[in-house]
Amino acid sequence: MNDDAQQKKGLTRRNFLKSAGGVAAVAGMAAGGLAAGVREGSAAAGSMPKKWDGTYDVVIIGSGFAGLAAAMEAKNAGASAVVIEKMAVHGGNSIINGGDFCAPGTRLQKEAGVQDSPDLMYNDMMKAGLYLNHPELARTLADQAKDALEWCENYVGAKFTRLNFHGGHSVKRANQTVNASGSELVNKMLAKTRALGVAVQTRTKMERMIADKDGRIVGIEVKTGYRFPDEKSGKTAYIKARKAVILTSGGFSNDVPLRRIEDPRLTEKFESTNQPGATGEALLAACLAGAMDVQMDWIQLGPWTSPDEKGFGNVPLFCERLVGYGPMIDPAKGKRFFKETGNRKERADAIILLGHPVIIMGDSYAVPKQVFPRALEKGLESGAVKKFDSLEALAKNYAMPVEAFKQEIARWNSFVEKKKDSDFDCMIFPDARPTVTPPFYAARLWPKVHHTMGGLVIDTNAQVFGFDLKPLKGLYAAGEVTGGVHGAVRLGGVAMADCVVFGRIAGKNAAKETAWG
Repeated sequence: MNDDAQQKKGLTRRNFLKSAGGVAAVAGMAAGGLAAGVREGSAAAGSMPKKWDGTYDVVIIGSGFAGLAAAMEAKNAGASAVVIEKMAVHGGNSIINGGDFCAPGTRLQKEAGVQDSPDLMYNDMMKAGLYLNHPELARTLADQAKDALEWCENYVGAKFTRLNFHGGHSVKRANQTVNASGSELVNKMLAKTRALGVAVQTRTKMERMIADKDGRIVGIEVKTGYRFPDEKSGKTAYIKARKAVILTSGGFSNDVPLRRIEDPRLTEKFESTNQPGATGEALLAACLAGAMDVQMDWIQLGPWTSPDEKGFGNVPLFCERLVGYGPMIDPAKGKRFFKETGNRKERADAIILLGHPVIIMGDSYAVPKQVFPRALEKGLESGAVKKFDSLEALAKNYAMPVEAFKQEIARWNSFVEKKKDSDFDCMIFPDARPTVTPPFYAARLWPKVHHTMGGLVIDTNAQVFGFDLKPLKGLYAAGEVTGGVHGAVRLGGVAMADCVVFGRIAGKNAAKETAWG
């Protein structure tokens, strides 16, 4: 197939991966090489449409935290804007997010007496990321997270009412939405975006990016009326971006062929927490237009998901609230096996190494105190969380050696009393108490693919860079579609901050671009 025919056919993930050139290009991306097909790009001169079906200053792809933040800031900076979303509903992964926004020095931290700073958050991010984070991006996020959170509260109107902890952080800094869900923020962002006069078009899938003869991104080809995952659905249309395109399409955790290229272990046997549309065709389209990728093979598994429920479920909101308050147990031995407050990669790797699901548990003090009521109620209702009148009953339900388990709980309780874990150095919080009071609650854990740390190369202006190591004119990006912010491991609760901080930056800077044509 010649280049012109390939353009007319358009880019789809399936067609791209089926082609020999596509496999070579993606393999080159994974190795960090400059595959010729990607260097030259498919968005070349000659692919310009005869007419545009819509024209805006800024065109935003994706309607989650990053996309809506970008849309509001672009509009407030005087630019006309549109948001396109390939799925039937807005929000992407953001709307099913757990609602934790990590930021230092917040109102909730001050009310709880927690001492924090941008420097401490930055250091935590770098340590978890194995120092593979691009320092300037991590620094920007840590420095601007508090302001971004306050913007969500004061400008958007979202409510944050509780402070939580996630593994790998030095202190509690996760500010939780009032409903323990990203929907609290997304829905209010959507309402604000629409009130500003920005249209949000669902069932509109980007097929490819369009560049002029100089390589500047000037618009996109889309399918309107698209019905995921039917690649034959929809009608071709062209949207012109006078100033810039902003890509906020998210990650590729549900794209099994792509994630297997990057990490061959991540076959279909690993489920994902993500919404079905978390596939990587928009990212690949950007690469084919000349955008450079980074760290695509760093793919995070959530260690707090359960094999007893589909997708993200309720167990993550049960598990993460209990770390530092209750033990994580290997049921085969009835013993603890790893640091409960370790970061996501550390815990997921430890569970996978065991080769079978493990247990997280707490008693009638820890669970009602820490776990969001809706998560507990829904977990119990589905059977993913179970309730027991005694430790013996809990042990028998999970086929654990009863005496070994009871001895381990006694040992855990001694650590809680001393506020020092001599076995695994778990962080034990000041208000934690020994696990002694029935009823006891427990859930099984097995990792699921959760977040793709790699993506497009950006700078602190959210400008995308090309394979020539120069800014790719007319293209910005924010959120999970970008790489370098988190390095090897994204800390829990930092995704919301990442999306809002860089989404706002992208929107403001895209609006400043000089219009073409």
